Amino acid sequence: MPHIKSFPPIEDSTARILILGSIPGKESLLAGQYYAHRHNSFWQIMGDLIAATPTLPYASRIQILKSNGIALWDVLASCTRNSSLDSDIDKTSASPNNFVLFLSTHQNITDIFFNGAMAEKCFYTLVQHMLEPKLLRYKRLPSTSPANASLSYNQKLSSWKAVIQIMA
Repeated sequence: MPHIKSFPPIEDSTARILILGSIPGKESLLAGQYYAHRHNSFWQIMGDLIAATPTLPYASRIQILKSNGIALWDVLASCTRNSSLDSDIDKTSASPNNFVLFLSTHQNITDIFFNGAMAEKCFYTLVQHMLEPKLLRYKRLPSTSPANASLSYNQKLSSWKAVIQIMA
């Protein structure tokens, strides 16, 4: 099984919102971009919420996230996984990113949103026990992965509107 590594966070010191995935899939790793799979609805949702549309250059989308106080990262720093599916992550190989350092240097973050169940599960299993108690709000959102076909785009978008409600 290949051992994969996450990307650095997309962040700004003024970020109030942190969106966490599990770890990049194969197409994202090849492109060097978060949510690069053409059927992943993350950028389409960000387009509808904050105008970070998939048709914009990646650097522009990142700048829009930052200007809206949104940081983006993955729970896992590395793991072993055969495919892009979260269910294929070898849990014994999963190593989390350094959230103790990240949250200590991003003290404006008040809300953490999980892009799917695996990101949430990995965070609660591998990270939360290391964090000092802080008044953070956590919310799992439906995965934007094309593997999450049980919800329509509009159902996903409706749930993801929770992100912009924090910004209001």
